[in-house]
Amino acid sequence: MESTKPLSSNSSVHSELSHTELLNRPYELRHGRRYLRSLPYPLPVDLPEIQRQNLRTLLGCRVFGRAVCSPNVAKQVPQKVLELGCGSGYWSSMCHDYFSSHGFREVSFTGLDVAPLAPNFNKQGMKWTFVQHDMRRLPLPFDDEAFDLIMLKDLSLVLHVGEAFQKFLDDCIRMLAEGGTLEIWESDHVMRSLLPHPPPPSSKQPYFEKIATQTATFLIAPGTPFAPAQNKFLRQANAWITEALDKRRFSPAPCARLSQVLYQETETLANIGVRRVAIPLGELRWEREALKQSRDNRDSLDPLSGGKRKAKMDEPLLTQDQLAIRETALLSVLQMIEGLEPLLREVSGKNAEEWGAWWLLMMANLLDPAKGGLGGECVEVGAWWATKLTAK
Repeated sequence: MESTKPLSSNSSVHSELSHTELLNRPYELRHGRRYLRSLPYPLPVDLPEIQRQNLRTLLGCRVFGRAVCSPNVAKQVPQKVLELGCGSGYWSSMCHDYFSSHGFREVSFTGLDVAPLAPNFNKQGMKWTFVQHDMRRLPLPFDDEAFDLIMLKDLSLVLHVGEAFQKFLDDCIRMLAEGGTLEIWESDHVMRSLLPHPPPPSSKQPYFEKIATQTATFLIAPGTPFAPAQNKFLRQANAWITEALDKRRFSPAPCARLSQVLYQETETLANIGVRRVAIPLGELRWEREALKQSRDNRDSLDPLSGGKRKAKMDEPLLTQDQLAIRETALLSVLQMIEGLEPLLREVSGKNAEEWGAWWLLMMANLLDPAKGGLGGECVEVGAWWATKLTAK
């Protein structure tokens, strides 16, 4: 539980009072939306943003195939789970459903956040505890080795890169039981375009390959070919997001850094794994070309097909489920840009009228397939996991 050590200075008293005031009054209204008060977190914390974050969680569970990726969890189901920066607690509820579907209904979940956004999941038969706390205040209010699984999800706009995140990670390892699992889910805030014909994924990951095929997503490997965003509106948004986040010492592309962070913990973490996935925001032009070539090849080998195969060339490229995944990814990007509007207007120099005009043009360009505005842009998401070593 939280430390009860006496405060040693006036600065400590002031810090404690500020923290208490923040927990009692965490919100303020700015630009017509609700934001966290006195914190550097750049996104709003109102209903539209909560729904966007829930969509991203749902996307992650879908393209990863389950609510937790670490194979260690499949071998030994955790009894106590902690979600840090839990927000609405949607990931915890999804993880509870995942474990329950496999017969493990007694797993307890704890969520921690500075904002009391999560409902009382106990009413839904879930063992749930919510703790309100500012994650920048370390150590966090839990005992050593209190949890078997700790999830850090979408914290790249909460904790600054570098020393602040390292101290936070050290405290997470402190709270993790020996043999327990640390898992991190994250997504980049800027878009890249996936180039044609990425190399096939490693055959060492058949389950991941199967899920990628089912969801029409692409596993990211060191040789996966990317280019800068092709769409002019997304290129502009990328530039503004990068400038705005750099000013606030947040990384616009955190997925590239997390493996290195975990591999630095060789004395405490082992069995480090990673899975990165590119979710296209729409149909990729070269996908249809590859499909046409594949069908043409089959026709040339089948003299009985005649014109029957050609008549099927108008078949949808994607299933309804695959199309929904891409549409959801695009929607989440548009909502993220909308949530960052105050920051992006500041760095772009646009006034409200100019921003409104740019926004309408972007929406028309990206949401109308006939305009062909997308050029292979993807949302890049990732999961990283590691197991805590047993003390020697």
